[in-house]
Amino acid sequence: MLHDLIAQYGPALVFLNVLAGSLGLPVPAMPALVLFGAMAAMHPGSVGQQVAPVLGLSIVAMLIGDSVWFLAGRLYGGNTLKTLCKLSLSRDTCVKKTERFFGRWGVRVLAIAKFVPGLSLVSVPLAGAMGTPYRQFLGFDGIGAALWSGTGLLIGVLFAPQIDMMLAGASRLGRFAAVVVLVLLLLYAMYRWTRRRQLIKKLANARITVDDLYRAMANKPPPVVFDIRSEEKRKLDPFIIPGALFADERQLEEILSRYPREQKLVIYCSCPNEISAAWMAKKLVEAGFVDVVPLLGGLDAWRDAGRTLESLPMAPHPEVPVSITPKAI
Repeated sequence: MLHDLIAQYGPALVFLNVLAGSLGLPVPAMPALVLFGAMAAMHPGSVGQQVAPVLGLSIVAMLIGDSVWFLAGRLYGGNTLKTLCKLSLSRDTCVKKTERFFGRWGVRVLAIAKFVPGLSLVSVPLAGAMGTPYRQFLGFDGIGAALWSGTGLLIGVLFAPQIDMMLAGASRLGRFAAVVVLVLLLLYAMYRWTRRRQLIKKLANARITVDDLYRAMANKPPPVVFDIRSEEKRKLDPFIIPGALFADERQLEEILSRYPREQKLVIYCSCPNEISAAWMAKKLVEAGFVDVVPLLGGLDAWRDAGRTLESLPMAPHPEVPVSITPKAI
């Protein structure tokens, strides 16, 4: 029965599955390729003849989905990344790491992005936002799609006997096996979402508003304001709160060695939930600072309130010049 379904509808199912996954829907695309590869190895006379077409369809489906996100990045720039940052179940700090990875390797990262969880989700629209030529994007993304699709099919072929045993066991369990898998996936998603919401709720009261920060900046001494956006985010939005310094959560020791523990620190990023800023504030508090708060709403809230912004030079800014004393406003 399964053989007949794969032989008749397998290519279409793989195409739709991979397309849905590349568009960002919570659909695991790799298992479909692995299953098809296993069925091709077990039935070379029928399903096996469709391996090449399925490989081509998988590549095309992935390029279609990625092109949608590339276009979104080109049209909407950093707003597309903010949307991904808001919808992702991963912490904003994970998204930030992928931005830095892209910044280091450029569009070439698309050749291996599919193999790194979360990297493809950010690097594709980031390539569009950074002005990468579509032909160049298509070339490297096509290489990545071919490697990823071919790997899935090859895994299925190599482990066909084991997969056949798993399918036989699942068929004996019937619908119960499918229900168990679905429940486990839902529980995992709920666990990730709950942890994220708990962190946001825990830090909800430990924030400073735009108006409070504006008034505090007139004090003597003013608070030290840290901009912890990645260099890629700053290129897309080259403005900062006046007097802000660039900081990197990977270099907390520099902050610890420079500032007294009673110094008031304000941290902002550009993620909708300020998770990155809240996480860094938490680390600094644990290190002994007594007054560290994220800026509620981040840079966007400051801009929406009509406060003055300071433009950055076009050249890339160095990371974390924390040894520079912030100027008073």
